[in-house]
Amino acid sequence: MTILRAPVLALLLVSSLPAVAFAQAPVPPAERAVGRVLTIDECIAIALEAQPSIQATLYDYAAARARVREAFAPLLPQLSGSASATRSSSTVPSTSTTTGRTVTVAVSRQPADTFLAQVQLSQLLFDFGKTLAATQVARKLAEVSAEGVELQRQLIALTVKEAYANILLAQRLIRVQEQALERAELNLSSAKGFFDVGTQPQSTVVRAEVDVANAKVDLINARNALRTARVALNTAMAVDASTQTDIKDNLEYEPTTIDRAALRAEALRQSPEYRQARLQSSAAEARVQVASRNFLPNVSGTGAYGGSQLELNPNWSLGLVFSWNIFDGGNLIAAYEEAKANLGAASARVRVAELTLIQNLEQAQIAVEAAQERIQAARVLIASAQENFRLAQGRFDVGVGTILELTDAQLALTQASNTEAQALADYRIALAQLDRAAGRR
Repeated sequence: MTILRAPVLALLLVSSLPAVAFAQAPVPPAERAVGRVLTIDECIAIALEAQPSIQATLYDYAAARARVREAFAPLLPQLSGSASATRSSSTVPSTSTTTGRTVTVAVSRQPADTFLAQVQLSQLLFDFGKTLAATQVARKLAEVSAEGVELQRQLIALTVKEAYANILLAQRLIRVQEQALERAELNLSSAKGFFDVGTQPQSTVVRAEVDVANAKVDLINARNALRTARVALNTAMAVDASTQTDIKDNLEYEPTTIDRAALRAEALRQSPEYRQARLQSSAAEARVQVASRNFLPNVSGTGAYGGSQLELNPNWSLGLVFSWNIFDGGNLIAAYEEAKANLGAASARVRVAELTLIQNLEQAQIAVEAAQERIQAARVLIASAQENFRLAQGRFDVGVGTILELTDAQLALTQASNTEAQALADYRIALAQLDRAAGRR
């Protein structure tokens, strides 16, 4: 490698870093989240814009890019200036001509008598690629930091999707519990009427009252779940937790077909964790190069120009510096061995990241398929439970059925409705986790 090519290659390394858009300051998203019904895409957009954890990773990436320039800086000319001024005084002995005795006479000099100013220039001419290798390490670490930004964005998007689905689930469960409460109150009214005319015992009324109380408790729990889910969504969007966020209901079943081979290839290509592991391995390999080249010497050129004394009499110098650390107590050898060990660990972690990625992907695929099957089964269960409740209601109304039979049928219908709502929410969450495992937002 020639001397002239080194700075050019280093500049190319710096300029080839991926570009990430920086937000100067998070924009308060409250006005975008209040007074309108938000879609899932709008919620994710608000979160990606305002979430402070993403802002933190963006600043981390900015620091990593600055470290690339720091690593590259030794290849550029180094210019420095210095100036100094001192005031000196000295004493000299002299003999008095009148008394014949030796006396001391003080002599002072002005500060400008020892004034010195100069400009120094140095340029690294050749270091066997040590600085370029260090720049390559910094560049890889900057790319790791960039993947960290994308990772944080994907995690926030997943959090928003999960909170969004939990809100819709809570709303669905509230409607189910409201219907269950209406049925329980209607049954209580019928039981009281039958008791008043003497066709049903008082235990029928008591059992119906218990069902009404249980339905009220379940409704309270569902409403609390809605408040908790809304707090989670607001926090993910960096909105005040007490904001009354309204979202669009998308808790509907849309069948999904999964191509496992294509999804795995996409995940290995897009997963930020896997790409981070590979970049860390590349950085460790570059560190080995740096450690091995530290055994070699450096060649630098130096020059200085300046002046001294009051008149600033010009003086200049040129020099060539050859430096070589011949023995340092084994520090360089230990550093090289450490770099090789770190490379082995980083290579192993690439395999760990791949195995973890495939595991998460398979688990997400299984969850999606299981949720689809549960939705189908729940819908069959709801149809059967509705028919069973209709028959039990009819038998109770004509006086041939018991309150126990009716309440069991009502409970089965409520549980079937809850099962369908939970399966729909789990399906949406499983799809979100599948996107996350595949490296999507």
